Amino acid sequence: MDTSKRTARLAGILYLIVVFCGTFYLQYIPSKIKLKGAPSAILPRLVNGELLFKVSIVFEIICWLAFAMLPIILYKLFKPVNGTVARLMVVFAVVQVPIAFINLLNKFAVLYLISGSTYLKALPTDHLTAQILFFLNLYRQGNFINQIFWGLWLFPFGYLVYKSGFMPKILGLLLMAGCIGYLIDFFGSFLFPTYDKTIISNYITLPASLGEIGICLWLIIIGIKDKQIPLNTSSAASI
Repeated sequence: MDTSKRTARLAGILYLIVVFCGTFYLQYIPSKIKLKGAPSAILPRLVNGELLFKVSIVFEIICWLAFAMLPIILYKLFKPVNGTVARLMVVFAVVQVPIAFINLLNKFAVLYLISGSTYLKALPTDHLTAQILFFLNLYRQGNFINQIFWGLWLFPFGYLVYKSGFMPKILGLLLMAGCIGYLIDFFGSFLFPTYDKTIISNYITLPASLGEIGICLWLIIIGIKDKQIPLNTSSAASI
């Protein structure tokens, strides 16, 4: 297996870790703990699901560590296609990592509030619940802000896939459409209170999901096509 194919497979494995861990901590665990609903039910659910909540933190850390490495590997793979666009992809991707880790502090705050520390027991239950809901909401808002970059990095990534010649163009189109979908979803939710009740909100990020899962599986199973990577002379001259 040549270097380019090894690089592609490594990128695919990292992407698979990101997809799996991201799905686990963003969707599966919240659905098990049931962090939505009546405020009075949130605290007992968190106390009963404390271990699961801790597991979600572990999976989130693994997810973002893998994601921190992913754009670097992808840059190595796609730099010959267009070095400038590849660097832009890395910037939009890497900036998400510190935002995510800072945002993770809100989960640690929730974990501390449900820890049963002696002085916390002096707080009325409704006050404690209010603080927990406050930090959970801050965490969601942090993810909401990061959603801008979840979208932005997909456009240069999709462009590189589309132009590469060694990966399916349809995956590149899906990734670029995914960028637009994420941005529409962000601004729609931010500007219009009833946006979440519209049909478009249920499907607008679907191209991103299809593109990312598709590119992940392609990189792992196929790698890159057996053809020479196109060389962009202007970008190859710079790193």
